[in-house]
Amino acid sequence: MDFSLWPAAARTWQGVLEGAEYAERTGWHGVWIADHFLQNGDDLSVPVNEVLALLAGVVARTERVRVGSMVLGNTYRHPAVVANAAATIDQMANGRFVLGIGAGWQVNEHEAYGIELPPIGPRLKRFEEACQVIKGLLTQERTTFDGKYYQLTDAPCEPKPANLPILIGASGEKVALGIVAKYADEWNHWGRPELAAQKGEVLARHCERVGRDPKSVRRSAQTFLEVVVPGDTEAIERKERLESRGAHVIMGSAQEVLDVVAQYPAAGIDELLVPDAFLGDGDRRFDALERLREEVLAKI
Repeated sequence: MDFSLWPAAARTWQGVLEGAEYAERTGWHGVWIADHFLQNGDDLSVPVNEVLALLAGVVARTERVRVGSMVLGNTYRHPAVVANAAATIDQMANGRFVLGIGAGWQVNEHEAYGIELPPIGPRLKRFEEACQVIKGLLTQERTTFDGKYYQLTDAPCEPKPANLPILIGASGEKVALGIVAKYADEWNHWGRPELAAQKGEVLARHCERVGRDPKSVRRSAQTFLEVVVPGDTEAIERKERLESRGAHVIMGSAQEVLDVVAQYPAAGIDELLVPDAFLGDGDRRFDALERLREEVLAKI
């Protein structure tokens, strides 16, 4: 199983870059960055950087790690614009870029910017059309598409990427995972190993319905991961706070974290993402990541 770092877009550009350079230097598989404009909560004072600009900067300053979006929100990014931006970033990355896309979900950023957030049914129908548009633009010489939400006429997207994987972030079992089965090269969701196994079984059924081998979809997941040092009361409080929000958390001693993380491969997960949003700043962040890398990840 591969391990990748998820630097928070709320960090400064220098903080994001330091995280990416750390991942490159210490052998992490990839670097992923989320796509949001606001924090998901009442505190809107925390700056949040735009993801495509961050990704372009990261790929220009690294050479080895895969770099991807986790994930671009379709409600506020037209798929033709996404495809053209992705093709350009892929050039900069020399084939290391992964285009992560999703239907969009965060309520407060839609409200703040006056962007429509349709009910989940129409939102997923729009997203499925977007997947077809993006696939067409990245693989066909010209794309014509006449959908309910998007219309393209003989549209180009040049230069074409040689091989740009599309990752879809989704967890809805009735419809969203069906879209994954049809269009995704990779799939991502939040969750501990038991949830990953459950979702994987649902995806497998969707793949079978469309005649696809479920193993052809690379799978990734993430939770908040941290090895807690004895006596670190702040970490315990952080764990309780995250769990009270319904977040997926794996925190405890190195052995406790290892016991859970080691279950991911059997649950079908190929790559585990480690968000750094709550690991602090400066040396504290990198001390926490190194503790996790050396005491847990290196043993799997």
